[in-house]
Amino acid sequence: MKKILLPALLAASLLAAAPASAQKKMTPGSSKASSTSYQLQPQLSTLGWIGKKVTGEHNGTMQFKDGAILVRGSQVVGGTFVVDMTSLKVDDLKEQEYNAKLVGHLRSEDFFSIDKNATSTFKITSVTPLKGDAKGNNATVKGDLTIKGITQPISFPAKTGVKNGVASATGVATIDRTKFDIKYGSKSFFESIGDKAIMDDFTLNFNVIAKN
Repeated sequence: MKKILLPALLAASLLAAAPASAQKKMTPGSSKASSTSYQLQPQLSTLGWIGKKVTGEHNGTMQFKDGAILVRGSQVVGGTFVVDMTSLKVDDLKEQEYNAKLVGHLRSEDFFSIDKNATSTFKITSVTPLKGDAKGNNATVKGDLTIKGITQPISFPAKTGVKNGVASATGVATIDRTKFDIKYGSKSFFESIGDKAIMDDFTLNFNVIAKN
């Protein structure tokens, strides 16, 4: 019994005497535990889109449905965002007939298949510091974007910050739609389409606000 008890007491005394930093390293998941979740504020956040074609471009908006930004100290370190695809709007076409026609086409199987895929999601996998960006961005954000049930990795620069219980991220992400099986009008797949071609890339400009 003494042979078992003495080593156990010795191990306990060594652990108690170890520095706090050493004990922290022995705690699984301690880095994750220090992150705080800030709730996304859809009414304060904005999401715009721009799609270009040979003969011009169109722009509009969508709305965030839900989400959260993960904060560690004074830094944005992660987050998940859900976009309500049914909220898709076209802003540049003022005539109701043409506006409704384009919205209907974007909602169809040719593009986002919104009746079957009412939401899209983006989950941040990493946020790394960015210096010397001419547009004032201070971070490179990487994550997984899911559109039409297809998930692809994307990366883009952004300006992130945390102040007085509010976390924010602002930036522009360029998305290759063909990676999400949106090939309609793509010259990459239909070479003879000519001036009816729609560019593969579209942009999402965002400003997300979350509160503790």
